[in-house]
Amino acid sequence: MAKRRPRSSLDNYERDREFEREYDDYPTPEPSNKPPRKPEKSITLNATSIAILAGVLILGIGIGMGFSSVSGSNSSTGTKIVTQSDLDRKSPNPEICVQFGASAIVTDLRVFVTLNPLNFYVSQPTSRPGCVLRTNNWSILEQRNLVNPEQVRECKRRMNTFGFTGALESSPDITCIYQNDVAKNLFLDQNGPDGKPVAEPDNKQF
Repeated sequence: MAKRRPRSSLDNYERDREFEREYDDYPTPEPSNKPPRKPEKSITLNATSIAILAGVLILGIGIGMGFSSVSGSNSSTGTKIVTQSDLDRKSPNPEICVQFGASAIVTDLRVFVTLNPLNFYVSQPTSRPGCVLRTNNWSILEQRNLVNPEQVRECKRRMNTFGFTGALESSPDITCIYQNDVAKNLFLDQNGPDGKPVAEPDNKQF
């Protein structure tokens, strides 16, 4: 039986050259110039921010509609509110409200939000006179057994106060409400010489 002849170095050289020619035939991939894709989280965040801003805008429009419906009522019916005195006379328990709090216009509305599609729907606002009590005058409600100690502790813990609609003698609707920061009320000129908002007097802090 004949022995197999070992490959020479020339055969190995030809085989390597053939492999290099086959490798050169493959195209070199070109670098991609496309920017990296942004995460979808930022898109979702933007949509959420837009939804919140739109909700705040619609809520402001609804409150404005409710205020207009009160201030623009027919004067012949005696329901038109023009001055603070008009509002004080319409508030529940006017004597108590003016002495221990402040009369207010209470606006009720409902906001419906759909996500797909993103839309906002606001009910027709209804307005009625109300009263906001100062925090040091809550005893008026406690003496009449209109709020229990648990409600008082919960409202005080949140640094809020109580507001109500309806006469105190006839099952009023009492709610723990939050006082808005005056610095964010752009209708008031509260800036001092340094341009910073000036704190309200103690009698304004409910």
